[in-house]
Amino acid sequence: MEKRNIKNLRIIRILLDNPDGSLTKYKISKKAECSAPWVIEFLRNLEEKKIVKGTKVLDIDRLVDFYIQTMSKLKYIDFFVKNPIDFLKRIRLNYALTTYAAENYFTRQLFLTRYDIYVQEKDFKEWKSIIMKKGLIGKGNFRLIIAYDKKIFDESAKIKGMNIVSVPLLLIDLKHEGGVCMESYSLLKQNVRKH
Repeated sequence: MEKRNIKNLRIIRILLDNPDGSLTKYKISKKAECSAPWVIEFLRNLEEKKIVKGTKVLDIDRLVDFYIQTMSKLKYIDFFVKNPIDFLKRIRLNYALTTYAAENYFTRQLFLTRYDIYVQEKDFKEWKSIIMKKGLIGKGNFRLIIAYDKKIFDESAKIKGMNIVSVPLLLIDLKHEGGVCMESYSLLKQNVRKH
């Protein structure tokens, strides 16, 4: 993914994490690791679309939709892993859970059908090798997604021993997944508004 896109996506995640407009453009630039003029220009673009006013989010749904339209297609591979939670608790590689598994640490609306996990591209072969020792490749309960931005891991949180993506990214991923995830998306979005 282009650096330009990565910066814009970081800004959107920051706005979703602070929708009340409490952050300055300078603070957003520091958190997103880009220049203040970059943030000013990007926010101007979002303001023209009536998605934000300054740094205040006016329309969470449209901001999430803009993120989904802007991001590159996800690269992933599916596996079947016996006891995914035990497997993840033993792994020494960096990861961040999203969608079904991550949602179960927040709104608990979804039946946990699949563990979607962001991993670093540099670790992908090692993940695959470890999984193949005890698991199977193909449609299953475990999806490795190559992270398009290293900040995804910096923004994640450890909850009950598991690395979980940030709430803004979980919101985005639930809406991107669609279907049954939309109910959880709506509940999580209410929490973002109160935040």
